[in-house]
Amino acid sequence: MKVKRALVSVSDKEGIEDFARELHKMGVEILSTGGTAKLLLSASIPVQMVSDWTGFPEILDGRVKTLHPKIHGGLLAIRDNPEHMRQIQQHGIGLIDMVVVNLYPFEKVIQKENVVLEEAIENIDIGGPSMLRSAAKNFESVAVVCNPDRYKEIIQELKANDLTLSRETLASLAIEVFNHTSRYDGMIYEFLSDAFKDKGTTLDESKFAENLLLRYEKLQDLRYGENPHQKGAFYKDAGVASKIRKSPSIASARQLHGKELSFNNILDLDAALQLIKEFDEPAACIIKHTNPCGAAIRDSLKEAYKAALECDKLSAFGGIVGLSKRLDKDTANEIVSSDFVECVIAPGYETDALELLKNKKNLRVIETGEFGEDAYKEWDFKKVSGGLLIQDKDVCSIDALDLKVVTKKKPSDEELKSLIFGWAVAKHVRSNAIVLVKNKATVGIGAGQMSRVDSVIIASRKAGECSRGSVLASDAFFPKEDGIEMAANAGVAAIIQPGGSIRDEEVIKTADAKGISMIFTGVRHFKH
Repeated sequence: MKVKRALVSVSDKEGIEDFARELHKMGVEILSTGGTAKLLLSASIPVQMVSDWTGFPEILDGRVKTLHPKIHGGLLAIRDNPEHMRQIQQHGIGLIDMVVVNLYPFEKVIQKENVVLEEAIENIDIGGPSMLRSAAKNFESVAVVCNPDRYKEIIQELKANDLTLSRETLASLAIEVFNHTSRYDGMIYEFLSDAFKDKGTTLDESKFAENLLLRYEKLQDLRYGENPHQKGAFYKDAGVASKIRKSPSIASARQLHGKELSFNNILDLDAALQLIKEFDEPAACIIKHTNPCGAAIRDSLKEAYKAALECDKLSAFGGIVGLSKRLDKDTANEIVSSDFVECVIAPGYETDALELLKNKKNLRVIETGEFGEDAYKEWDFKKVSGGLLIQDKDVCSIDALDLKVVTKKKPSDEELKSLIFGWAVAKHVRSNAIVLVKNKATVGIGAGQMSRVDSVIIASRKAGECSRGSVLASDAFFPKEDGIEMAANAGVAAIIQPGGSIRDEEVIKTADAKGISMIFTGVRHFKH
């Protein structure tokens, strides 16, 4: 396939003058439209207007420009099909050997503050995707270019091979087009779905779509995955930066210092972020293997960090520190004087605090921006072999009015505050989760066990004497009395749990017998 004629019509005009000039120098005839044609003509690059080529003017405020048989016939005709070529000659259609098109800036438009629906709709490209898809379908005969980053290599190959491109290049360009147009359509689908949801239409959010559309863009390649023998990469939700997706996330966070993040770093940082977003107060947590090994809220960030660290200093080595407030110098001093810390994540950093952290060469420092209420409904995905599980994200929270005291003894006001804090932490512990708390700080955490009583044993052992007078939060119900008995032996004063076991009555009786107050939430926070 030799490129003799190219249709050039681009929204992103970066590099197009140089590209078109090189095509012209090689004798390629250029067709163009609108602003692109005006730009090329002003640069003294000859072009023929598409309206002159088709014999039909642009109409409907430019909505119809290239939707014409003389365009799509010239793109879709199979060159070695005699019947196709006979019809091309019969209807006076000229062949088009290259299409250089990128689409209206829909993504940029919807990211603007206070964008109106009408403006977004006018930036839905119709002719561009149609030309791209026609050319990509006929890639054996038509070169199709939607990515300005490829202009240079295409010119080099055309010069080196007498205006021809290899089949491999043609195929790769076509594949890139279908990736590009599918992403574009996905953005439109998401925007319109959210826009009409906001207008109170009858869209049923309780139902899961029959076909699930996921759009992710690669942020970076990783050195490896969970283990060195596994390859890895990090992708972001393609809508995370748009107007309708403003919640702080790992994908939108900035790295301010330190060596590159690993696969496991990213998992742990996300776990830390999700936990600290639970609290409006100064809060700190330390994460290992996606589980907290300490968490606390205090009047100051420094004291919150110190209390979180005290829970399990052994496990905290090499951990991820999560902070709910802007990091100050005093707290930074505490962090750098601690044993080895892998990463710190916070909404922001005071200048002197950041300088302190930067003294640790390999310490990864991540800034999320200020926390706010999640601006969109997020799904929780779990990949399984050959499929995907999807559910609502667990955003359920409680306050004192949601709780039901089921024992004769009631918790004190201070115990109640710690119970609610422990319940929030338990939500972020991989089950079976048992969290022991004193004065709104964890003192022992049991996680990842096959039996709940084993998690109670682990949490009690980690807490030691601090378990005396502590309160216990459990992510799911106690199926037997043994967990309550073990908690009582450790000195636990109060328990918060969902309830809902067929043996709730026996569990409550055991708590009464041991002098423990117990609260049912009616909500489970199980993480399988």
